[in-house]
Amino acid sequence: MNELTIRLLATPQAARVLRHAVREHLGPDGHPDAELCVTELLANVVRHLGEGTPVTLRISGRATRTRVELTDPAPGARAVRREAAGDDESGRGLALLDAMALRWGVTRGARTKTVWCELDPGHSPDGRVAVITGG
Repeated sequence: MNELTIRLLATPQAARVLRHAVREHLGPDGHPDAELCVTELLANVVRHLGEGTPVTLRISGRATRTRVELTDPAPGARAVRREAAGDDESGRGLALLDAMALRWGVTRGARTKTVWCELDPGHSPDGRVAVITGG
């Protein structure tokens, strides 16, 4: 299995680093949906847990689908999809994730929470999968 793991602090600037890592790992064609998922999940950590929260990015390969995970150190914090009003400036991240993903969910550990999604294999032409986790 082809795997990449990156640990860093959640900041708005880190989104660029994570998108680049996804693009480099999954191939030269890039994977805009996986990159967008990474950006949205990281933005949720920054917004709800604060800048400087440690996160981990994992990208691993499987032939059947692309999986994106973000794990953070707040198992009690809830990741809830909400309906944003037309003029709301935020609140669309998980709705966007829901629209792009085959499925998504939350896995809680003793000291972590992982928000994950699985994308259609068409997002990974080389049969590789993206898993993004923040820790």
